[in-house]
Amino acid sequence: MSSTASRKAKGKSADNNELLRQRVVAALEDLKAKDVREIDVRGKTSIADILFIASGTSARHVKSIADEVIKFAKEAGVMPLGVEGQTEAEWVLVDLGDIIVHVMMPRIREFYGLERLWTVGDDGFEAAND
Repeated sequence: MSSTASRKAKGKSADNNELLRQRVVAALEDLKAKDVREIDVRGKTSIADILFIASGTSARHVKSIADEVIKFAKEAGVMPLGVEGQTEAEWVLVDLGDIIVHVMMPRIREFYGLERLWTVGDDGFEAAND
């Protein structure tokens, strides 16, 4: 692939990722997800570029939010690579490739502390040293 073609492919991928990111945000807003956090994990891991972490108020709400994310992603032309946790709906993970969405019950979210895990060492966010 020529360098021009490579740049065009990367630009198209970046555009697609931005469209998908916007669709994920819209889905989370539409279903009134709580405490939505977007974390850029580029350079920290190769599994994804962006993680979204959001809370639902009940298992039904968590499942509904995840279903809406899936619906909006499909409308943007992205099929989920995997969806885990829909049966219990305490923590549903939607893998959209470069974007991974975690929708969790607040107690599960607090227990696992994904925000702390993925933001340790970032400017403006420090883990508690208790």
